[in-house]
Amino acid sequence: MKLATLKDGSRDGQLAVVSRDLKTAQIADGIAPTLQRALDDWDFIAPQLGELYERLNAGKANNAFDFNPQRCMAPLPRAFQWADGSAYVNHVELVRKARMAEMPESFWHDPLMYQGGSDDFIGPTEDIECLSEEWGIDFESEVAVIAGDVPMGVKVQHATQYIRLLMLVNDVSLRNLIPAELAKGFGFFQSKPASSFSPVAVTPDELGDAWRDGKLHLPLRSTWNGVLVGQPNAGVDMVFSFPQLITHLCKTRHARAGTIIGSGTVSNKDSGKGFSCIAEKRALEMIANGAPSTTFMQFGDTIRIEMLDKTGKSIFGAIDQSVVEYHTK
Repeated sequence: MKLATLKDGSRDGQLAVVSRDLKTAQIADGIAPTLQRALDDWDFIAPQLGELYERLNAGKANNAFDFNPQRCMAPLPRAFQWADGSAYVNHVELVRKARMAEMPESFWHDPLMYQGGSDDFIGPTEDIECLSEEWGIDFESEVAVIAGDVPMGVKVQHATQYIRLLMLVNDVSLRNLIPAELAKGFGFFQSKPASSFSPVAVTPDELGDAWRDGKLHLPLRSTWNGVLVGQPNAGVDMVFSFPQLITHLCKTRHARAGTIIGSGTVSNKDSGKGFSCIAEKRALEMIANGAPSTTFMQFGDTIRIEMLDKTGKSIFGAIDQSVVEYHTK
């Protein structure tokens, strides 16, 4: 099934079920007021949402209305935890190679992961607000999963069962702030502003055979200022699957329902597939020419992130945003 959170004036929005073709929706507050509430009691609530989803797809739902992504908040407008991995080691290797830094061998078998801010996610069509272009504004196209309650020490072979939903992410980065932060030895903070998510989150069964081995085997399309700049396959060159990322996250702690785990920037070794972030394009330019020629995003730029199924239909809806200057109030 496909689920969305619609704006209703509250912080957590209103849960809605969305049709498979993303054309219609129905408010689901008679079943669960919010997505977090559904996740908290998934085994009981999900079947009820599934029944509503089937009625909606059959054109038999009461009070159905046209689905409009502009009414959407992030599926989880705020979450108890947002942990972003770096499953595409090719991306890490390229960025380090561009600055002539060796990549530790451990990166191939021990995932990188950071804990980002989860109190203020951005909806799929809301602006990316930034105080300065000098900070190096970059998009990062990713896939993410939402987990249920995961026990500490979960084994990889058991982790898949805790994946409730999948969605797309724009994990915005401020590249020029990153070096100074990393030099402190304490990780990202100011260089990682609010992330944005696709209009809908979908259950794994909606993806058919594209969802296998804990990976989503479809191209992720990034369109920057109207130009398609990348469509790497999210299932190719993903060194760490989502079950592996979950196992890494839960090595020393439990993860509670509503935890979001990101894949990191989707990247293929075949550079002909384009890029999912500007930093990777600049890294390739550095390696080839000794200096980057592509600039980071400017105010007024747009970014669209979308994944299509094998018939060319949008699965999650599109993240479709503009970069705007933020004026301190």
